[in-house]
Amino acid sequence: MLEFMPGSPFNDEKTTRAQRAILDAKYGLDQPVITRFLQYIKAMLSGDFGVSYVIQKNMPISTMLSARLPVSMQIGVQAVLVGTIIGLILGIVAALRHNSFVDNLTTIISVIGVSFPSYVFALGLSYFLGSKWKLFPILYSNSKPFISTVLPTIALAMFTVATIARFARSEMIEVLSSDYMLLSESKGVNKRRLIFIHALRNALIPIITVLAPLVVGLMTGSLVIEQIFSIPGIGSLLVTAIQVNDYNVIIAVTFIYSIMFIALMLAVDILYGVIDPRIRLAKGEKHG
Repeated sequence: MLEFMPGSPFNDEKTTRAQRAILDAKYGLDQPVITRFLQYIKAMLSGDFGVSYVIQKNMPISTMLSARLPVSMQIGVQAVLVGTIIGLILGIVAALRHNSFVDNLTTIISVIGVSFPSYVFALGLSYFLGSKWKLFPILYSNSKPFISTVLPTIALAMFTVATIARFARSEMIEVLSSDYMLLSESKGVNKRRLIFIHALRNALIPIITVLAPLVVGLMTGSLVIEQIFSIPGIGSLLVTAIQVNDYNVIIAVTFIYSIMFIALMLAVDILYGVIDPRIRLAKGEKHG
């Protein structure tokens, strides 16, 4: 697909056609696409992602990623934890107080969180909490690695809060009105145990299914958020690489996205069996 992109990594106007040909030959870009693809796959399997052509010339991609990936991971993990915890609390409270003011407020928050892009929240947080009230730094600083991530974490977490709250509310309402929950309540099961052990556990499966793709996007860095807050993560690296046609960087970051998505979906599949024993039993009977 990169072959269809206009230009090449060496688009400098000062570079002559002859110099461009020399650079293409040096980095093997003059070879057929299939040959280059097979060579890259072979090198990649041995842990060699090649070097950067433009962003940091001749620097190994693995070195670039090792410096940037932890930053994106930190912000992503924080956003996942904040978004999931707040979303679950809002969803559970809304379900327990169905059709009340709290329920309506949660619905409004969910609609706003899903409707507005994360960069809108980012700009609003930057203006009020960063520029006007001076509570948090607007731009990322290596000297303040945690405090610098507060605003981007909140901005990224808003969509997760809205999504989890919406699904938790609907699933909890359905579970709480089910026959087996009414039977447990009639038997005098403790209300806290009824909610957190029985109801929430049964409501978690669809929530985890929705959460998995969100986690990948958050942990590998939001492209726009990292640009707004000048965060040196892999999201902003990917945007820059696309702009300057740094092929090796684009492929390496895309590969990381893919691996993380596959790993998380596998983890979700395992969690299904942990949360709901009926899934394990059904798989056992099928294989048996």
